[in-house]
Amino acid sequence: MPSDRTLARTKPLGLQAGDTVGIVAPASNVRRDLLEAGCETLRGLGYKPFYFDSIFDQELYFAGSAQRRAQELEEMFVRDEVKAILCARGGYGSNYLLDLLDLEKIKAHPKIFVGYSDLTTLLTYFADSAGLITFQGPMVAKDFTHTDGVDLPSWECALNGTSEWTLHPDAEVQALVEGAAEGILYGGCLSMLVASLGTPYEIRTAGTILFIEDIATKPYQIDRMLMQLKQAGKLAPVHGVIFGEMVACAPNQDQGYTLEEIVLRVVRGLGVPVAYGLRSGHVSRGNITLPMGVRARLTVRSSGVELKILEAATASAVSSRSAG
Repeated sequence: MPSDRTLARTKPLGLQAGDTVGIVAPASNVRRDLLEAGCETLRGLGYKPFYFDSIFDQELYFAGSAQRRAQELEEMFVRDEVKAILCARGGYGSNYLLDLLDLEKIKAHPKIFVGYSDLTTLLTYFADSAGLITFQGPMVAKDFTHTDGVDLPSWECALNGTSEWTLHPDAEVQALVEGAAEGILYGGCLSMLVASLGTPYEIRTAGTILFIEDIATKPYQIDRMLMQLKQAGKLAPVHGVIFGEMVACAPNQDQGYTLEEIVLRVVRGLGVPVAYGLRSGHVSRGNITLPMGVRARLTVRSSGVELKILEAATASAVSSRSAG
């Protein structure tokens, strides 16, 4: 398999108003009311949402059988009218698809693919094994159901081919280790990143600005998973680390320590810049879209944190702008 440094990246075509967006459920089962609420928001943004009615199938806690979910995803890639593929929700189950998907078929029809949480499994698989640019970003039956669920500036910059743009995160984003570095933006949900270890789909972190986030996970569990990444050799070759909002991962007030202190115990000695609190993935509001597989520069100073995307993530480049 190609190494991180030699794998050629394929950029999908950008997304424009009027385009059809295919909606898939590769993991857990979907509620119709939430999906329709998200579709209404997408229509308001000028897109044409499309999904197969089988998306509402249920098998245990999955959105139907693994075969159904894999077929649905492949069909969205090959359909000419579908310009981007958005996930309805995460949950659990994307790992079942890895042995079923026809990767050559997907590589032959590169498209925008957006999701987070359990979908980290597919985002990293498509990036590592197919060389596709993928997108950690809002999901239809989750973030698009809320009026403030989606950060639209980053969504537009990431998906419409903006050649260079900058995220100036909120003041709550903390500088844990100062410095500046360039690398390939990569990562996702910590639980899914760790779950890949020891499998044929193991994550490739060399030369990356590694994004890590999770939800409702106890601090000692975050510690354990970070240590597992470290001991597996996945942290040593990174150029920088950005943690997400880490919703509901904080210790109780009477425990006398912070999650920031916990993660610093593991990553301080890497000698790379480290930031904490970027609002992407599991978030309280305004989910930021991050293009995975593009060159980026992370600058961490006591005065603020800046993440600059250095190239267009899609094939239709437009003028530079600022987001966030």
